[in-house]
Amino acid sequence: MKRREFLRNSTIGALGLGCLSPQLAQAYSDDRRAPIEPAKPAKNIIFMVSDGMSAGTLQMTDLLARRKYGRSSHWIRLYEEQRIRRALMDMRSADSLVTDSAAASSSWGGGVRVKNGRLNVGSDDQAYQPILQKFKDLGKAVGCVTTVPITHATPAGFCITDKSRSDQAKLAEKYLPLRFDVMLGGGLEYFTAEGRKDNIDLLAEFRQAGYGVAQTHAQLKKLQSSDSPILGVFHKAGLPFALDHAQDEQALRNVPSLADMTQFAIDRLKNQPEGFVIQVEGGKVDWAAHANDAAALLYDQLAFDDAIGVALEFAEQNNDTLLILTTDHGNANPGIILQDKVNQKFERVFDFRQTNEWILRGMHETPSSNALVERVEHALGFAIADDEAQSLIKRFNALNNEEQKDNYKLPFEYFGTIVAKYTAIGWAGTNHSADYVELAMFGPGSEMLKPFLLNTELHNFMLQATSANAPLVK
Repeated sequence: MKRREFLRNSTIGALGLGCLSPQLAQAYSDDRRAPIEPAKPAKNIIFMVSDGMSAGTLQMTDLLARRKYGRSSHWIRLYEEQRIRRALMDMRSADSLVTDSAAASSSWGGGVRVKNGRLNVGSDDQAYQPILQKFKDLGKAVGCVTTVPITHATPAGFCITDKSRSDQAKLAEKYLPLRFDVMLGGGLEYFTAEGRKDNIDLLAEFRQAGYGVAQTHAQLKKLQSSDSPILGVFHKAGLPFALDHAQDEQALRNVPSLADMTQFAIDRLKNQPEGFVIQVEGGKVDWAAHANDAAALLYDQLAFDDAIGVALEFAEQNNDTLLILTTDHGNANPGIILQDKVNQKFERVFDFRQTNEWILRGMHETPSSNALVERVEHALGFAIADDEAQSLIKRFNALNNEEQKDNYKLPFEYFGTIVAKYTAIGWAGTNHSADYVELAMFGPGSEMLKPFLLNTELHNFMLQATSANAPLVK
């Protein structure tokens, strides 16, 4: 066959799949949602999502673990040992090739693609019941664990419906009547009278409704044997980045790590007779990627991997638990870029002590370039050039007082380009990307995983993996 004819028959023919008649397109969609049966039903599901994890984030974190600690990451070790099923997943939203976290989580939670910014509400304003509500109705214990506000888009997509992800104070109110068994994360400002515009003490309302409420790690431990639903809110906004958390004695005492919260949730729910379903999110991986903050990104991904270790240990000891590992989208697509002494430059991440956020948020304490150079060296283990420090100070001083307190205004992207020269870690941008994402499964039901999935297929997959008597999304 001539090359031109081959291209016409293959490429154009493939493009034609996007132009199927509505009837054929619907048939294709229905076929992907056809009922499937697991060899053995899963009693429990632990659904773990590293928000905004690009492929380079997964790979660099594994390199960090190997070269600094002499071990692979739990995630990649499962690949190496061929003990886990692996696939790619298409995460498009209803209105964009590039999804946001609300639409991404809703595709799993409600089983349909919705527009970016919406939570399980379709374009026709039809509401779709989130999957944790379905499992709760079936008698399973349910909950969410996250390093960002518990009201943020990813946990919310598994829990509630709303036309907008934006009003997190309103979303916090929607959690109250659900009585989910464990809800742990940040976002204290959405629950306290001091933080809310309406001055409602929502934490008091949760207590009055019979919840066990924790604001510190010690308070959470005291609730381990409680039969009440549990709300733990440990920090304003997101929890501290893992690297900064490790250097903060007060945070170490009061704020649990993602692995701590995952262990608590599993221990709290593991004896439920009908089993449990929890979502565990490494939410600040996404925040670090937006900021081009390599220190925050790699060590928060490593903290997420520590939580995988907790979940994996339980799943290995209990052959009734399906462990799902994934991300909702790429973000900034970081990677190690070839340059002179690339190995040595990347290994500078071994000496990171603080994040770029810690550096920039403290720049009011470094009025001179010499002071800033010392701050960077303390945090990252290397000194930047004096002209680089002066340029960074100039950008910081161009902000007004309020802007200097706003993470969205701080010169993260510019500072990321400076750090990249010393670490060989480059960035494609500061926002989400349209990557097909990693999806991996361990345990009962994983044998049903196909090599390629649409995001919406995971909703029915989870119901079918547990042989749940719940309505499937058609």
